[in-house]
Amino acid sequence: MSVSPCSLADVMSEQLARELHEEGIPFPEIPDTDLDLTCTPEADTSSDLMLAQMLQMEFDREFDTQLRREERKFNGDSKVSISFENYRMVHPYEDSDSSEDEVDWQDTRHDPYRADKPTTTPKKGFVGKGKNITTKHDEEVCGRKNMARMDNFAPEVQVGDGIGMDLKLSNHVYNALKRHCYTEQRRSARLHEKKEHSTAEHAVDPKTRLLMYKMVNAGILENINGCFSTGKESVVFHANGGSFEEKIVPEECVLKVFKTTLNEFKNRDKYIKDDYRFKDRFSKLNPRKIIRLWAEKEMHNLTRMKKAGIPCPEVVILKKHILVMSFIGKDHVPAPKLKDATLSSEDMKKAYYQVLNMMQQLYQDCNLVHADLSEYNMLWHDGQVWFIDVSQSIEPTHPHGLEFLFRDCRNVATFFQKAGVAEALNVFELFNTVSGLQINSDNEADFLAQIEALEKRNEDHVQKSGKKIFTDTNDGSPPRLNTDDD
Repeated sequence: MSVSPCSLADVMSEQLARELHEEGIPFPEIPDTDLDLTCTPEADTSSDLMLAQMLQMEFDREFDTQLRREERKFNGDSKVSISFENYRMVHPYEDSDSSEDEVDWQDTRHDPYRADKPTTTPKKGFVGKGKNITTKHDEEVCGRKNMARMDNFAPEVQVGDGIGMDLKLSNHVYNALKRHCYTEQRRSARLHEKKEHSTAEHAVDPKTRLLMYKMVNAGILENINGCFSTGKESVVFHANGGSFEEKIVPEECVLKVFKTTLNEFKNRDKYIKDDYRFKDRFSKLNPRKIIRLWAEKEMHNLTRMKKAGIPCPEVVILKKHILVMSFIGKDHVPAPKLKDATLSSEDMKKAYYQVLNMMQQLYQDCNLVHADLSEYNMLWHDGQVWFIDVSQSIEPTHPHGLEFLFRDCRNVATFFQKAGVAEALNVFELFNTVSGLQINSDNEADFLAQIEALEKRNEDHVQKSGKKIFTDTNDGSPPRLNTDDD
């Protein structure tokens, strides 16, 4: 059936509409659209004001959703969050039952833990009369107060979430938790302070790190590459040298950072408190200053050895407890210790005679005893033995100087005898050769007894006259024992 076209006036005519309705001509069906109207069938849409409010509410919802998204993005994982609540469009007609509008306690100004009617204890300490009297010591009242006080614990203490629950905590349990929280806070503070103020095995504390940065900024060092050795007293770093006050700095340097903790080397004071060079400045009350004194002691010992021509690292600069020296090695590879070096029998024999000569030079020319000489503190580089780690080195006039020399001789003699050097002297012969003394004994106990007697005699002589029995001779010969009677 064809429908004849009509004008707009005919379409708007009510009479034409009635005629079409009476004839039963259906209207052409309108295609279904997926329009999601926000209003419900029950909503009253006869008022223009209501329609405007509904549209405004929908706009406010979209705005608040976008604001929440921006707030989460801005705060991220930060423990301190910033709320955008003041910028939200809170609409009076918003339906609070909607799942999209659940209250986020972190974003509201209302405290869910706050009681509806806060209870206060009057000055007299109780409420009620007769049998209904309730004091401030009531079990339930104290229990609720203890639960409220747990919010004052440190942030790292997890106290849980008790919204909407009437929880009580006894005084005994609360006091135990409080003591535990206080103890944990102090322990955490001690660990943090120790970490900040001590040099660890492979790391440095902030003050030491700042000193290292200053050396780089001043041009003394080009860069610091990393740690390649650790010990009981220091951490050793490799660095590239720069320039310092028109002084040539080696291309490869070593930063010896002395540890600021005495845990691993607790007996270091016996090496320094009786050394007359540092005796007046020694203080057992300030460990950090003792470490600086220890670094200064190594610098002076290395300088004395360098002047005598003994192969050892060359001192570049000393900054507090950081000693910069030349690097014994090549291309970032440190020279091997004598213990780890692979030497032929000829090289081992050559190394023995070098060590023997260096020990004599150290004792006679430098007036020093290494006090920790072993295959671990000698390097093999370019066919030469090098002495390192002389921070504990002392002078022979030290109250225990000869004992330390005997210990060094025992370490050296034992190593080279095990290495198969037939020419190696035994410990007694080596001690007499290095020191120039003539102690006749093949028994270690008797030998040590004579050494201790010499040290005791020297100490008594010093206390009486202020003079040392062991004195250097002008002709370069070894120190001789003064046998003159007082």
